[in-house]
Amino acid sequence: MRRLFIYILLSLCCAPIVWAQDDVRRNISIKEVTVYGQRPMKDIGVQRTRIDSAVLKENVSLSMADVLTFNSSIFVKSYGRATLSTVAFRGTSPSHTQVTWNGMKLNSPMLGMTDFSMIPSYFIDDASLLHGTSSVNDSGGGLGGAVRLSTKPAQADGFGLQYVQGVGSFNTYDEFLRLTYGNDHWQISTRAVYSSSPNEYKYRNRDKKENIYDDEMNIVGQYYPIERNRSGSFKDLHLLQEIYYNTGRGDRFGLNAWYINSNRELQMLTTDYGEESDFDNRQREHTFRGLISWDHLRSSWKLATKAGYIHTWSAYDYERDAGNGIMTPMTRSRSIIDTFYGQADGEYYLDKWLFTASLSAHQHMVESRDKNIILQQGNKAVVGYDTNRLELSGSVSAKWRPTDRLGVSIVLREELYGREFTPIIPALFVDGVLSERGNIVAKASVSRNFRFPSLNDLYFLPGGNPDLRPERGWTYDAGLSFAVASSDLYSLSGSLSWFDSYVSDWIIWLPTTKGFFSPRNVKDVHAYGIELQSSAAVALSEEWHLSLNGTYSWTPSRNEGEPMSPADKSVGKQLPYVPEHTATLTGTLSWRTWSLLYKWNYYSKRYTMSSNDISFSGQLPTYFMNNISIEKGFSFKWADLSLKCAINNLFDEEYLSVLSRPMPGINYEFFVGITPKWKR
Repeated sequence: MRRLFIYILLSLCCAPIVWAQDDVRRNISIKEVTVYGQRPMKDIGVQRTRIDSAVLKENVSLSMADVLTFNSSIFVKSYGRATLSTVAFRGTSPSHTQVTWNGMKLNSPMLGMTDFSMIPSYFIDDASLLHGTSSVNDSGGGLGGAVRLSTKPAQADGFGLQYVQGVGSFNTYDEFLRLTYGNDHWQISTRAVYSSSPNEYKYRNRDKKENIYDDEMNIVGQYYPIERNRSGSFKDLHLLQEIYYNTGRGDRFGLNAWYINSNRELQMLTTDYGEESDFDNRQREHTFRGLISWDHLRSSWKLATKAGYIHTWSAYDYERDAGNGIMTPMTRSRSIIDTFYGQADGEYYLDKWLFTASLSAHQHMVESRDKNIILQQGNKAVVGYDTNRLELSGSVSAKWRPTDRLGVSIVLREELYGREFTPIIPALFVDGVLSERGNIVAKASVSRNFRFPSLNDLYFLPGGNPDLRPERGWTYDAGLSFAVASSDLYSLSGSLSWFDSYVSDWIIWLPTTKGFFSPRNVKDVHAYGIELQSSAAVALSEEWHLSLNGTYSWTPSRNEGEPMSPADKSVGKQLPYVPEHTATLTGTLSWRTWSLLYKWNYYSKRYTMSSNDISFSGQLPTYFMNNISIEKGFSFKWADLSLKCAINNLFDEEYLSVLSRPMPGINYEFFVGITPKWKR
């Protein structure tokens, strides 16, 4: 910490020199240039949210869960930093969101969902959200939508280096290092992120009450105690190696290798009364993702192929003191997942037509076991399950733009899970320019979709149900977007979308008379609503600039299935942990090399019970989250330096994202970044 303050002091001492250089710098007027662009045919009718690359690189401590929380209209359910964080589109569940990295699926074949806390935003160069029907362009199974993540060549010229050191509250340390080399043919990049913290923050525990006694030991009052987050430490290491070779004749070869080593404790609940030393609740993971690619580009057609491999070893250990001072293992879960991936894509452009075809395969091999639990099946001992599943997905599409103002796209997709084919998954997209003056575009789409049960749904012991049916649904979308700008003064854009989605045979885990939970197809869910997005940028003067971005969504998501019993009160109610209203706002004010960033996020109340009963902690209250940061850049002949201070939970909100999971109050982070200027 002392070293950090020395850096800050030295940098502030140098600041007057840099400001003086800025003051004498000449302002040169550049003649206005008008740039014309045509809407890509691949995006006909697509409802897409692009995440700005500057947002992804905002600070080294952010995961993709943090980025999506403040920059999208989707709901991010988080258990806290370095704990499980999932996203849900349009009132659906996390397993209804398909996630890809450079085309390869990241969804766990066991759980069906993706942990976004395990994805550093610094490792992502391009991120976009495909809402509803638009996800069919990439894959099936995205009943809510899809998240598309990718990396890009570094565009380096010679050698490059960037290092960022972060120090935060609760003894939190974040480090980022990137080494690059590039020339006309080669682009090589090595990235590393390491984060660690005991994560021992204080919070007010509103699930407990302490009594206040007078001198005669009579209770005269009560209060909520201030407690410390216990058993929430983490150590995460991420390494990403990328190599690209461009022949200069329309061919590019790529190699991406991503390694994760994570060791995380699972914090104790607010309702836990035991001592921290009596428990050890830990999750560990080692994951490797490797991908090779070849892109072949010609004037009217394109061919791309990819092959990849994912290996994940994960462990969950729960031990507790049995009362004799010796830790006794209660759960020792081990899972090994091996996935082989291959994909081929083709595009052909013919006058006003664009034809595409894609075929991808994911071969999953999964072994899951609990070393402490052995179940007897006949005369054979069964520990978890050991199975494999092949997932094939193929699609063809035809996109037609008869005029500059009208576009039509048809997509047909077919998928295989194991030995079961889905019916044909069709999607129709239409868009049209209503006004060229404001670039007002109307979009509409409709699609069918299916999602097969995860391997845990089918085979988990005890409780897996091999007779589950695939979830199926229809989604309808319609919307308007606009964009206006004055090249040297302002830009303004926005969109409004309406959606209506019906999902049948929704899978939910329910208790059984045998004492464990088992999944069943029990629900018909109707989710509908609106999504708003807007952005504005204004040049207040030659040196002052302001940008604003906001989102809002209204998402009723109701269970419209049949009651399970006379006591079932879930029909017609909002699904658990799905807020009906979400909103975000970010604003950046910059002056010369100074930048002030404000982020705001809002979630309406969430029910924790399917009946929406608010008794017995059945409701999580509305909360507003406010973050702010200030950054200063310095430019020297030998390097570029940056200093940044971030304040999270600015107004010290008391909030919960998940029932009985404590969250931190106001906290701080300091970052120092250096980028040397190498001579070629």
